[in-house]
Amino acid sequence: VHPAAVSIYCSLVDSLEEENPEFWRSRAQRTLQSALDRKLNTNVAKNILFFLGDGMGITTITAARILKGQLENKTGEETVMTMDTFPNVGLAKTYSVDFQIADSAATATAYLCGVKTNLNTIGVSAAARNGVCKTQKGNEVTSILKWAKDAGKSVGIVTTTRVQHATPATSYAHSASRKWYSDADMPAAAKRDGCTDISSQLLKNTDVDVIIGGGRKYMTPWGVKDPEYPKDYASRGKRRDGRNLIDEWQSLKTGKVAHYVWNRTDFNAVDPETTDYLMALFEPGDLRFEAERDPNMDPSIAETTEKAIRILQKNPKGFFLLVEGGRIDQAHHAGRASMALHETVAFDHAIAKGLELTAEHDTLTVVMADHSHPVTFNGYPFRGQSILGKSPLWATDVLPYTTLMYGNGPGHKITNGTRPDIRNVNTQAKDYVQLAAVPTKSATHSGEDVAVLARGPMAHLFQGVNEQSYVAHAMAYAACVGADVRHCRGLPEDPAVQSTVAVGGGACNKKKKKISHSF
Repeated sequence: VHPAAVSIYCSLVDSLEEENPEFWRSRAQRTLQSALDRKLNTNVAKNILFFLGDGMGITTITAARILKGQLENKTGEETVMTMDTFPNVGLAKTYSVDFQIADSAATATAYLCGVKTNLNTIGVSAAARNGVCKTQKGNEVTSILKWAKDAGKSVGIVTTTRVQHATPATSYAHSASRKWYSDADMPAAAKRDGCTDISSQLLKNTDVDVIIGGGRKYMTPWGVKDPEYPKDYASRGKRRDGRNLIDEWQSLKTGKVAHYVWNRTDFNAVDPETTDYLMALFEPGDLRFEAERDPNMDPSIAETTEKAIRILQKNPKGFFLLVEGGRIDQAHHAGRASMALHETVAFDHAIAKGLELTAEHDTLTVVMADHSHPVTFNGYPFRGQSILGKSPLWATDVLPYTTLMYGNGPGHKITNGTRPDIRNVNTQAKDYVQLAAVPTKSATHSGEDVAVLARGPMAHLFQGVNEQSYVAHAMAYAACVGADVRHCRGLPEDPAVQSTVAVGGGACNKKKKKISHSF
């Protein structure tokens, strides 16, 4: 039987079931009972898995959920994403100190460092000014990655962008400009005033155990050929100071089992059980979109997440891992909804892998976005219609329009006051650029609140509407890292007992009635 025929038959059966009121009543009762049976997990979080979907606003989550189901030959709307299973949900306000709508640098400083700041700055307070090195000094703020490392945990970053990009960079760097990827990107005044580039800070600031993403060209001297694209001048080394940071990183790890890899073959050969450190840089810049990824050369975000966890979880004190689905945002900037949704589906697979490899009793898993995008989910499409398709109802100009559109972006295509006729256009193609109301070279961000989803120890702290800067403090409290260790007050000094408490909550839970879990 053809799979399409099976899908149609199943859809018809589901449709008939949904016409019966008992279908919805019984489903609601099961959900209600699950909520009633839920017990608060007040354990100490031994591990923190922090999944950050860059630009993954609520509209993106909804649309990706439908796409995920449709890729499985379902109607899509009823699909359950892995992130949908998280029982605790809240909202975060994303504005920065100086802008109503923020960028990934300011937001990352909020949710990783617990301090809101200005646009385009990373790991510094709002007293620092964008691009002004002198204002950076004395205004540095540290991240939960550093707090976890200082507490003896292993730490790592996994991203689909360059590892020097705003989100991962904020976990280890302090910079008045998010764009100072290498020394070649810095103005002379900044160098003269003593500021250093983000790539060099990756080696200097915090001892990060696992580093996975892209960004080779910011690590090597000017003109050095890329191993994968030796004939591409744009992929060659950018550094003007002559330093090869990859070689330096390897030298710093002398005496440890440290691997630097740039392709799948070498990546697959890395044995997590014997590896202390891993730096995997799969592209000169950002990684390829999931829909264009060469599986023979580059692993998926689920695979890189798995490798990172298997390396980090050997530490008996636990780990902190930041996993960024960074190209969701970049696809939205390009007005390419198909790409953004496929990136989100791949990101959800990584979340599933994270849950598979960890235990809920000792691992706090948080999923959130840094900001949203001006993508709209509109019209009156029929149930099961392609999320990348067109509304069956046409506009007043007697032309069809897509279910997903943008408020601004490169998809503004009005000529002589008329929209393009897309009746014969395949809007489901990966390169299709959705219509935008206002012409901009790149779609901007949008400023609505973003979802924060959590499960595991102290996950109930992630509820309500909070400032984005609250997230770092709530995660730190759950894991007893950073300045606020009230959750671990009264723990005995015996390391064996400490280990028991870290895994199961143990003695810490005896104190829970005396400890306030709110800020």
